[in-house]
Amino acid sequence: MPRDNKTPLIQKIAKQAYITYKGLKSSANVADAQSELISLVTAVRAADLKIAPRKSKPSSGAAELQGPPVTYMHICETEVFSMGVFLLRSGASIPLHDHPDMNGMLKVLYGKVSVRCFDKLEDNLTVNSVPPHFDPPLAPLQTASLWRSILRSVAEYSENSGPCFLTPLRDNLHQIDAVEGPAAFLDILAPPYNPDDGRDCHYFKILQTVADREADGKSNEEQQGEEKEKEEETWLLEVPQPEDFWCGGEPYPGPAVSI
Repeated sequence: MPRDNKTPLIQKIAKQAYITYKGLKSSANVADAQSELISLVTAVRAADLKIAPRKSKPSSGAAELQGPPVTYMHICETEVFSMGVFLLRSGASIPLHDHPDMNGMLKVLYGKVSVRCFDKLEDNLTVNSVPPHFDPPLAPLQTASLWRSILRSVAEYSENSGPCFLTPLRDNLHQIDAVEGPAAFLDILAPPYNPDDGRDCHYFKILQTVADREADGKSNEEQQGEEKEKEEETWLLEVPQPEDFWCGGEPYPGPAVSI
């Protein structure tokens, strides 16, 4: 069968994303369903979307601060999935946030990003449970916004890396930081964010406990032994969108996509 070289790669990705995620109800069979999509996404580069890598610019004071740290190029959205490109300025960060009941895929187009992935633990605070002492202390009302979690991974991705994944239960919370200059990545979410269906974005802050603070004074060997036992357990506090983060929009210059 002859290869289809006329259809833009991003159109093939969109079509395969729709096929992959349409009717997908369980995260158990995501890996098998995603194999063809992964192959296509792994191959995509900035040039396929007519996006030119941006260079670091020297800070220009107030003018630099007025621009958004992150911008988004919308490519397409259906009831099944959304797809677009996030562009991060040098030193920019997308704060720790979640993707309720969603699958996702991130593929770096240029630059390098560091991704920290967390899982919420199901056995969260109950009426009878007592949270640890935090440093600094929390107000009583804030305990309702506490989540126990596990830090699953910290990894760096470049344009030569494969995609980074999330599912409703695995690596669902993540923070994305630009490393060593500007960066951009293709972002696929299935289904899209939709507050009316309970899929709104929430932001989180990593808390330090008094025990964590005391551990700073221990030897490295003592800390390593305790970390293995705790399996990187972390407490998160749900917070409003950070004031120093906002996302602007800019036109998508690549091939048109239709579903």
